[in-house]
Amino acid sequence: MPGGAIAEVTATTDVDRIEAPITWKAYLMCAFAAFGGIYFGYDSGYINGVKGMVYFIHQQTGKPYPVTDDEKDSYALESWRDSLITSILSAGTFFGAIIAGDLADFIGRRYTIIAGCTVFMVGVILQTASAGLGLIVAGRLIAGFGVGFVSAIIILYMSECSPRKIRGAIVSGYQFAITIGLLLASCVDYATQDRMDTGSYRIPIAVQMLWALILGIGIAFLPESPRYFVKRGKLDDAASVLSRLRGQPIESDYVQHELAEIVANHEYELQVVPQGSYWSSWANCFKGGLTKPSSNLRRTILGTSMQMMQQWTGVNFIFYFGTTFFKQLGTISNPFFISLITTLVNVCSTPISFWTIERFGRRPLLIWGALGMLICEFLVAIMGTAQPDNTTIVKAMIAFICIYIFFFASTWGPGAWVVIGEVFPLPIRSRGVALSTSSNWLWNCIITVITPYLVNEDKGNLGAKVFFLWGALCTACFVYAYLLVPETKGLSLEQVDKMLEETTPRNSARWVPHTTFAAELGLTEKGTLAPEIVEDVERKGSVV
Repeated sequence: MPGGAIAEVTATTDVDRIEAPITWKAYLMCAFAAFGGIYFGYDSGYINGVKGMVYFIHQQTGKPYPVTDDEKDSYALESWRDSLITSILSAGTFFGAIIAGDLADFIGRRYTIIAGCTVFMVGVILQTASAGLGLIVAGRLIAGFGVGFVSAIIILYMSECSPRKIRGAIVSGYQFAITIGLLLASCVDYATQDRMDTGSYRIPIAVQMLWALILGIGIAFLPESPRYFVKRGKLDDAASVLSRLRGQPIESDYVQHELAEIVANHEYELQVVPQGSYWSSWANCFKGGLTKPSSNLRRTILGTSMQMMQQWTGVNFIFYFGTTFFKQLGTISNPFFISLITTLVNVCSTPISFWTIERFGRRPLLIWGALGMLICEFLVAIMGTAQPDNTTIVKAMIAFICIYIFFFASTWGPGAWVVIGEVFPLPIRSRGVALSTSSNWLWNCIITVITPYLVNEDKGNLGAKVFFLWGALCTACFVYAYLLVPETKGLSLEQVDKMLEETTPRNSARWVPHTTFAAELGLTEKGTLAPEIVEDVERKGSVV
């Protein structure tokens, strides 16, 4: 009907009929959005190799070249320059992710992603044109805003569009795409490392524009999130999008029942935390007590701390500073090749999560993944500290680093992204995911700022001892996952809301849906959602 109004919505009391059966069309439409991970991963990964390139170091520092064999190990960027170039991207992404939380509610999930691609390409152009520190820093800062837009809203978009039974696998595909991006960055860096001209770093930088173009153009042909339209009160548009996503006609019971459940859940959440002004909509993310598991405050803390913990695993030390670290070990002839191997392990390990995250759940993966990582990290630290110059020991260290990456890639890599897309109610979902993603980038920035001062030879020179720090932080991740992470496997986003209200994280795996929000709020004799609920959601939809 005109103006976004809809006459009535057929509802159900059957918890198993609130979503249509999965189709390949739905799978592929949601999976394409995961391509955004390639763009994110490549941008995060290319700088690792570029910072180790002789010509780039010469251009940034003025150090003479060609470099003799004796000078190779010490031919590197100064700690402050290394820290600035690496971390400035994360600073941009932190603010970009927060801004994206607003844009996603104002202009929609798809258009926010397209805007992010556009901003990102501007940053890439500046970086490609750079011949000194100023322009590459400015370019990485601007590109960071674009990455922040995409990294926050892609997760939101996939979580809201994916069928519940494969949502974890679909969102894990985003992490897999990140690893593909990291691998492609390593391959391009490896191919251009020996060039003694600006092409050595300009080629890896410029390639990024291709990923942004593919994502930006491709996402324009995909439907908007149905939950965005419900939030804006455009229920006819929401029904149309659901029909397209689920491969069912609009009048299908499956489409009607899912729409009714989304609408009823949204109305319920609005009753719990009423909407208000722009600033109060942000304040809603922090309402409720710490003792109530389903409060918005608890959910926001869960999302932001989950992303903080993912950074605390220390894996980005390998992907950002691995080439420099392997060079410092002194017994590795080709550190670029070792970095390529670690990235390949990351890529090959992530697809395991497509099956395990739906078979075993989010919570077990995060608990056992943290345990595996902390064991590997402490072993690397002990071996590297006891016999740092022993070639055999160094090979064993690299092996355990690869095992550590395997544990991360198959558990915490995808798991943290999956959980943050599931735990927020619709009224605050875009801002909750944005805050969680910005937390990831804040801690990413902090770690990239301090790491050169911890490990570089002109500063802390910790070498392998830095893995004692990562091991200790992974121990915190293990305890955190056991005490605070709920199990959301197989639940719709609306059922996750109910689960958080009725159980605790440690008992959440045993929770079973027993009613629908539509049934709780009221059905008519014809089996439709109460008309006053539909009218209220449509009326309040103009308030962002």
